[in-house]
This record gives sequence, structure tokens and C-alpha cells, in this order.
Amino acid sequence: MSTHSGQVRRFRTGRHEITIVGGSVVGHRYPANFDVLHVDATLPFTAVADGMGSGRGSRIAGSTTVATLVEAVHAAGPAMDDRRLRVAVAEAQSRVRAAGAQLGELTGCTLTALLVGPDGEHGWIIQLGDSRVYRLRGGLLELLTVDHTVAWLGAVHGWYPADSPAAAAARYQLTRYVGHPDRPEPDLLAVTLRAGDVYCLCTDGVAEQVEYDRLRKLLGGVREPGGTVDRILADSLAAGGRDNATVALLTVAPLAVG
Repeated sequence: MSTHSGQVRRFRTGRHEITIVGGSVVGHRYPANFDVLHVDATLPFTAVADGMGSGRGSRIAGSTTVATLVEAVHAAGPAMDDRRLRVAVAEAQSRVRAAGAQLGELTGCTLTALLVGPDGEHGWIIQLGDSRVYRLRGGLLELLTVDHTVAWLGAVHGWYPADSPAAAAARYQLTRYVGHPDRPEPDLLAVTLRAGDVYCLCTDGVAEQVEYDRLRKLLGGVREPGGTVDRILADSLAAGGRDNATVALLTVAPLAVG
């Protein structure tokens, strides 16, 4: 199975070489892929969006959101900061809401992105919805983002067992997303990159189907990132393929001298 983008992007940034590659599969449930993946050709920047539902609004929300963020990142260049990122997401909210008003149907999506700064040492994670960013560092796989769902609130506050039917139903109740009537702001997380880090951005089609230990093992064995992307997506299909599944890997290596 060849599912990754085919183009591995490498960037020499500060003391690091940043490699990004991503891929996506439809799965077995939906007739088309309503996830959107962006692996930038000129900047160490990647984003994933997951449309809500399987209608036209889902597709338009994802493509509009990612296009708006890409436009803003390229326009700002090295000047991109937290304020500009919030402005960009606010603009995406406005555009998606306007599209939804025209369509007259559910028009919304998640947004999860990682932008590495020009020094190669620092980056921003943008999070809105229930797609995720994991980081493998020193053998420890950590979930850096929070799911904006009622299920997450229930798990944190003990409203119901994590594996209960109530928790499963609450998994689909998003508290924040692009296209929400209240136009909520994203979480913005500042991260410091270290050589050896592996960042994994994924939609819930991966997070809900590829178990933690399996994901940790796959990310810990990264040698050729495109092959790791393929294996993660193959695992999502083997687990049932109940949703579109999208993943992007960003790896950090020391810059070779000489």
C-alpha cells in the first residue's frame, strides 16, 4: 500500500533538519475522504483538518480552513506569531460560517497544525477540535493537545467510565471547532524542538483506531518517515477503517556538519 504524499519535505532550519511527510486513507465507512492534509513545500509547516459529517459542508469547511491558514502563514513569513495565528483562525471561522450560511447545512471541521519558526528551535501548535498532536521524545509518547469534546470533559471530571456507551456518544459532541456559532479561539501551544523529536499530527481516524503502545512503537522506529506513515494508516484500516484517517509526521534531526 502506498498512501503517503510521495514527496518528503526536508528543511534546514537553524541547527536542525526538519522532515515532514503525511498521508491519508478513506477507510471503509465513507464514500470519500473528508480529511484535509497540508504538507508545505517551502516552510516547515503541516496541518490536518477533519470535516464534520460526509456532506458538502464537511469538504468545504476543511479545504477553506486549511487554505486560510496556509495563506496567512505565507503572508506573514518569519513575522508569524501567536496574535497573527489567532487572527488567521478567526478569519477561517468567518469564511466557514459564511459558506455554511450559503449551503444551509452543517459546515465545520477540526484544525490541528504545527509551524516551526525560522530558528528551528521553536514552534507553534494550533488546536481546534479533536484531531491531535503527539510527541515522542526520549521514548515517551505524550499527547500534547486536548480534545475539545464532551467526552474529554467527562473523562477528566469522572462523569462516566471512559469505555462506557455514554463516553462513546460524547466523543462526537465537539465543544470547539471551525464553523462553531460562537467562533471559539484555538489553543496555541508553544513548543521547543529537540533533535530526536517526532511529532505526529493525526485525525481521530488514527487516534481512535491505532492504540497508544502501537503508535509509540511505530514512531520509535522511524527511519524512513513515508514508510512509517504507511504503516500507521495500514493499522487504521486493519482496526476497522471506521473513519477517514490522516497523519503527518515531523521529525527533528541534528544538522549534519560538513
